[in-house]
Amino acid sequence: MRIRTYAICLYIILIYWVSLHIPYMHSLFFPTLGAFSLLFISRPFEKSQLRKIALGAVFSSCIGSILNHWNPGVLSLLLTLLIVIFCINRLNLNAPPILAVALIPFFTQPTQLWVIPLSVCGALLGLLVTLSAAVYIEKRFESLPSLLNRIVKTESDSVN
Repeated sequence: MRIRTYAICLYIILIYWVSLHIPYMHSLFFPTLGAFSLLFISRPFEKSQLRKIALGAVFSSCIGSILNHWNPGVLSLLLTLLIVIFCINRLNLNAPPILAVALIPFFTQPTQLWVIPLSVCGALLGLLVTLSAAVYIEKRFESLPSLLNRIVKTESDSVN
């Protein structure tokens, strides 16, 4: 769990740095990325469930972007909320950050329709890859203490 935490923190810092230094990547960093990170490391690592949540987030950002592009007003915000909440309940996603991602276009006012969904997709894909690598490393080092104990015990037995 500790390696996952450090990996996620480093990933968020990297995304933030990229969004600050590369102008057209500004929307890659969004506050809900931290909520997704915590959600992903606090649950058992099941790739299918995490993928489902990430796809739900990308889908909801598409809904928010389309409806905001259509009409950046209260009616489109209401429709976005209703549609995304319905989808979260229908698909049993149980991930509140999905709703938050759908609202990003309403406060960032992107110039292009595709910017927010593509940014959400890229950031969450990177998050999943980072988390997968961290879990792989954790599993590799999980057996390290028992391996070291066996080596030490074998050496002490051969000395006696």
